[in-house]
Amino acid sequence: MPEITPGTAPVRFEERALGGGMRLALATLDAPKSLHALTLEMIGLLDAAMQRWARDASIACVVLQSSTDKAFCAGGDVRSLRDAILAQPRQIPNLAAQAFFSAEYRLDYRIHTFPKPVLVWGGGIVMGGGLGLMAGASHRVATETTRIAMPEVSIGLFPDVGGSWFLARMPGRCGLFLGLTGAAMNGADAVFTGLADYLIAQQERASVIDALCDADWRAAQPAGVTLDAVLRRFAAAPQAWPAAQVRTHFDAIEQMTAPRACADVVSAIVAYKGDSPWLKRAAATLGAGSPLSVALAWSLRERARHLNLADVFRLELNVAVRCCAHPDFAEGVRALLVDKDNAPQWQAASPGHVAHCFAPLWHDHPLADLPTH
Repeated sequence: MPEITPGTAPVRFEERALGGGMRLALATLDAPKSLHALTLEMIGLLDAAMQRWARDASIACVVLQSSTDKAFCAGGDVRSLRDAILAQPRQIPNLAAQAFFSAEYRLDYRIHTFPKPVLVWGGGIVMGGGLGLMAGASHRVATETTRIAMPEVSIGLFPDVGGSWFLARMPGRCGLFLGLTGAAMNGADAVFTGLADYLIAQQERASVIDALCDADWRAAQPAGVTLDAVLRRFAAAPQAWPAAQVRTHFDAIEQMTAPRACADVVSAIVAYKGDSPWLKRAAATLGAGSPLSVALAWSLRERARHLNLADVFRLELNVAVRCCAHPDFAEGVRALLVDKDNAPQWQAASPGHVAHCFAPLWHDHPLADLPTH
């Protein structure tokens, strides 16, 4: 698909006519210099549009995409968040972190529970906050360019944006492995792990949207069925795509993450000496990652096991705001994105540090109003 002409707004909105007076709503992330990393402004624009479209009976379906093929969304704007936290180092809770993560998680939850079909075109880079937008959509497309990861272990955070929910629902213990290592996934991996529903060539994006506009949305069948019918027409044969790394290495992942203590699982992964470049990279990333990030990913998996989705987001918000106050976050962002020396100086993660991240921050939780579905 030709890249969309850039505009001045970081998110652009459009509605296209369908049959019978219905309309297709499109939201296009348009911040290509940052690979469409989410700012608080972008989150606010998206959330307002999603609320409006949910109430509008003439909107049949919503499409979330980006203006470029290189990335759908590379995550949250953690550089700006780091700057805001460093400007108020003694502020607990940090109001910038609270505002950003509250708005982001509220938008993610809205997508998970949206009353109409939501299609996310997940071509190119989809990381962190981008996966938060994609994971909860009713229809997710991956392409031959898709590269998905939850790389928070490298910046002193943890797999958030609902990661405690969707990683736990992946086959076997591969969600635990992916959350600990930040290993990258391709399009076939996305389907295997449940993060995507269809594999479609990136060049077909414009044709898919045109086909949606030509579809019969007035039929008695639910809108989601109509959307599925269109996407099936463009779906690629699985054998035409690169093999899913997670599926290929599933037995090895299960062996390395077999039930035991967190330290034992980490040691088993880091000690990998096989021939797989993908597993080698995963082991190296975990070995160089933040000890606090590792401990939080492990603890959240245990604590969120029986929580509903709303409570997962409430728990993650508390941990995210606490985590941002820990020195590892500012140091991880510095090393990876600011100075780019890739030499973070992590602090040790004591049980007290981990417990502190789960200590309640608010009497009136900012996400207390999220309904339980």
